[in-house]
Amino acid sequence: MEYGICNLAIVPMRAEPSDRSEIVSQLLFGEAFEVTEYNNKWAKIVTAIDHYTGWIDRLQFVSLGHIAYKDLQQNPASLTYRAVTQAWKIEDNSIIYLAAGSSLAFLQGTTSYVGSQKFEIIGEIGETDHIANIARSYLNSPYLWGGRTHFGIDCSGYTQVVYRLCGLNLQRDASMQANQGQLVENLAQTKLGDLAFFNNPEGRITHVGIILNDGQIIHASGKVKIDLLDNEGIWSEELKRYTHKLNVIKRFI
Repeated sequence: MEYGICNLAIVPMRAEPSDRSEIVSQLLFGEAFEVTEYNNKWAKIVTAIDHYTGWIDRLQFVSLGHIAYKDLQQNPASLTYRAVTQAWKIEDNSIIYLAAGSSLAFLQGTTSYVGSQKFEIIGEIGETDHIANIARSYLNSPYLWGGRTHFGIDCSGYTQVVYRLCGLNLQRDASMQANQGQLVENLAQTKLGDLAFFNNPEGRITHVGIILNDGQIIHASGKVKIDLLDNEGIWSEELKRYTHKLNVIKRFI
């Protein structure tokens, strides 16, 4: 088995080995993975944090040894918590800009070692916070299918990264996350931080958001925003209609 680690700020994961293919997710700096297949300039990978599969460009990562990969599994890397953290790539004297939730692999002092490359972290990386504060920090981030950062994020990427910054790992897609957690019977029993899942007309779960207090939900739909939530689903004051039909509520915290 071969392994790799992301040495760039953000790398697109695609459904097929083509630049024209759909972006299904993103790798963030310092995230490790298994390489299962090569196809010309493409590598098919399975991510370590959520076992998600996709294709990435072979120029957008560096190799990682088996022992180093297992070490990261057993000793998870520190994360960045600010929307942007600067890292100085010592090798070529360049700066890269790390998104919140990036992994500072093999961190020694303020230096992160990614493969044979060294990155000096500039300034503070921040620290974890209350889930409501982390969730609100993404307000007005634009919706982007497959996105996982303040600069573009989808609904399940949003819930995943917010929970990750709280120390909990969720699966990547809304339908996968709905199979995790503890069932909450109804809205009256919900607590701040519970996840509400929503289905399309065919009954398939396609959307997720984080429940706040006072009948509100924060979710990524067009942008990260706060809407009203009741037993019917999400009511959009902007659109003056229900936009998502409630399916199930799960608790993770």
